[in-house]
Amino acid sequence: MTEETLTDAELAHFLGALFERYHYDFRHYAGASLKRRVASALVHFGEHALPPFQRRAIEDPAVFTELLRFLTVQVSDLFRDPAYFRTVRERVAPVLATYPSLKIWVAGCATGEEAYSLAILLAEEGLLERTQIYATDIHPESLRTAGAGVYALDRFARFSENYQQAGGRASLSNYYTADYSAAVLDRSLRKAILFADHSLATDSVFAEMQFISCRNVLIYFDRELQNHALGVMSDSLCRRGFLGLGLKESLHFTAHTDAFQEFAPDARLYQKL
Repeated sequence: MTEETLTDAELAHFLGALFERYHYDFRHYAGASLKRRVASALVHFGEHALPPFQRRAIEDPAVFTELLRFLTVQVSDLFRDPAYFRTVRERVAPVLATYPSLKIWVAGCATGEEAYSLAILLAEEGLLERTQIYATDIHPESLRTAGAGVYALDRFARFSENYQQAGGRASLSNYYTADYSAAVLDRSLRKAILFADHSLATDSVFAEMQFISCRNVLIYFDRELQNHALGVMSDSLCRRGFLGLGLKESLHFTAHTDAFQEFAPDARLYQKL
């Protein structure tokens, strides 16, 4: 089966069944992207049609857990889009420094690289000791990877380049220990971050935040779910708190445009009114 032969009705029935069984809600994810990912999953599992695979996924939680790898986007780098982090460092961090304590939420954290990037940035700005970072996702295996803070060593040449372009004040090697083919991030970074399961589709506010970074997540949602997720994040932000989105995302034409002002448009950073 290809994404072209996968019908809207089949997909809707499949997603409804997953929600009924596991309470993971993909029913308002962008249809075209979701069809591609379901079609890739069928190839991976050796299935040629959705109904028999639906039965497998419903009856075997291990199959569903592996399926999550296809339904969620788990691609990230340390200091991905360096201009974003440079703007956070130069313009957002000085405002955050005025708070006696900080709560920061990385929504859709995937395997944790963005959360660790913010932890390094905050450490260099003297803010990490008074900051609690919440990093959330719906993919359990990604959260385990994130919590371990271990990444392939061959990725760190690119990470180091990103770090320098993002205004890093030292060497990225100060923040990890190399061990054969892996790099282990420093414990001081790991203890500043709480990795937890949270769905922007079904879960609600859990704390008041001064800064929320939710990048390259909304592009996979349809308009209804985008508005819902933005509502959860808006309700979580304190007055004058900051929201960071991905470079292909915007608050324009959403139900929450009037709740924010553009703070750094090129970096997709907004401030709650």
